[in-house]
Amino acid sequence: MQQKNIMFSESSYKEILNFINQSNKTTKIVAVSKNHPIESVIKALEFGIRIFGENRVQEAINKFSSVKKNFPEIELHLTGPLQTNKVKLALSIFDIIQTLDREKLAIELSKYTEIIKNKFFFIQINTGKEKNKSGIYPELADDFINYCKDDLGISVVGLMCIPPVGENPIIHFKMIKKIAEKNYIKGLSMGMSGDYKEGVLSGATHIRVGTKLFGQRS
Repeated sequence: MQQKNIMFSESSYKEILNFINQSNKTTKIVAVSKNHPIESVIKALEFGIRIFGENRVQEAINKFSSVKKNFPEIELHLTGPLQTNKVKLALSIFDIIQTLDREKLAIELSKYTEIIKNKFFFIQINTGKEKNKSGIYPELADDFINYCKDDLGISVVGLMCIPPVGENPIIHFKMIKKIAEKNYIKGLSMGMSGDYKEGVLSGATHIRVGTKLFGQRS
């Protein structure tokens, strides 16, 4: 039964790569392997994937601790919410945290001064101002970016967003791109399995693709 969950779609990977290349972009694919077994990660590695995304700290540690020793070039992104009591653990396994979404988390991260010197962070922007979704509201983004960078010494290299379901994602991608340009930030994590094309065309530096590469999560 478990065997059915072990998969990685080479055809989907090539399809995404071809679209990126045809669009004359250098967008990086973050293969979101959450809830998929280590065997699926190994298959992805065989096809050249070196950037992965995980949503839970403990799952990432269990899955990637040994893999990163064998493949030190792997870049692991946290693409899910981070609880403040898991910060130290998260910093022990993740290279990039894409979900810096509130002041309390920023303050907790800043306590690990020496560790965060070698880490990079994306601020999550709640472009739709949805109550059930994490992230900084667009009108507060400039102040929060400056606070993280200047006051707390956090290396903010990008912005991330998850557009509201049913809305044109391009509107939201343009919104965070404008914020990024205003604040001299180059990284833009936007686009997932269902809207990665819009993300690439909108200037994404990273797309977070899970279902299209690994199938439905168990």
